[in-house]
Amino acid sequence: QPENLQKNWLREFYQVVHAHKPHFMALHCQEFGGKNYEASMSHVDKFVKELLSSDAMKDYNRARVYLDENYKSQEHFTALGSFYFLHESLKNIYQFDFKAKKYKKVTGKEIYSDTLESTPMLEKEKFPQDYFPECKWSRKGFIRTRWCITDCAFDLVNIHLFHDASNLIAWETSPSVYSGIRHKALGYVLDRIIDQRFEKVSYFVFGDFNFRLDAKAVVETLCAKATMQTIRAADTNEVVKLIFRESDNDRKVMLQLEKKLFDYFNQDVFRDNNGTALLEFDRELSVFKDRLYELDISFPPSYPYSEDSSQGKQYMNTRCPAWCDRILMSHSAKELILKVSTD
Repeated sequence: QPENLQKNWLREFYQVVHAHKPHFMALHCQEFGGKNYEASMSHVDKFVKELLSSDAMKDYNRARVYLDENYKSQEHFTALGSFYFLHESLKNIYQFDFKAKKYKKVTGKEIYSDTLESTPMLEKEKFPQDYFPECKWSRKGFIRTRWCITDCAFDLVNIHLFHDASNLIAWETSPSVYSGIRHKALGYVLDRIIDQRFEKVSYFVFGDFNFRLDAKAVVETLCAKATMQTIRAADTNEVVKLIFRESDNDRKVMLQLEKKLFDYFNQDVFRDNNGTALLEFDRELSVFKDRLYELDISFPPSYPYSEDSSQGKQYMNTRCPAWCDRILMSHSAKELILKVSTD
């Protein structure tokens, strides 16, 4: 719904730019063109033009835009979009050419789309199909770029990991089978960006990790005093719905769980105090605690917000709200960020 949402989104984005006035800005998008990308890709050009030419961005005289728009290539399409904006006050900035294995000075504004495979200024990869076999055509993968600002080199990785296909399957084990798939894919990316082909540098990995709360632990906590009713399909005997009711209080329904339904009676628990009470169930990063660092989370779960723009604070009742969108970094990147500002 670009007519409806794009103006609001850009206004918010420009407010952030105005408030923080960053000298180097990276914007990572996933599912570029939306889920109906064949119909929606036409809106992308307008969005890019607006970003590059708007008055709010006039002090950013250099830009690099990498859009994976080649949706006809089932083998390579990731629907990722990476934007980098450089403020005019930033003098010596270089970008790494992965083919030539050397840095090139960044000048002007350039847009690369369609066939990113032939662009030497990035590495792009789609995860192998066997990582997530139940999805016939996944678009999950990553794009990596490398930058150098006055002798400080770092990688920026745009990432999109696998989602939970079924709430009922996610609920079966702790950690869930989907958590294991994301773990494998993220491990693959981390190994790839520190392998022997190039010099090791600090790195930031940010995008849609699809990290979910430990479904079994969350449901058992939210519905600790509830009784569970299991509903099965008449023909296959497969579980199709779980209903959790309060033991007293007229057996009020607290939670209904289906493949694509997570209907909890009190959404405030996900919003109050930024949902902090549920952070203990956000466990997927713990596997990588020796390799990745994250600053404290101070925002409510980022997914799944309602797609109705008149309900901006509502979550859809399709999934348990979770912190899917994250900024993670190597320990050396953390040191860069937390260095005393006088250095």
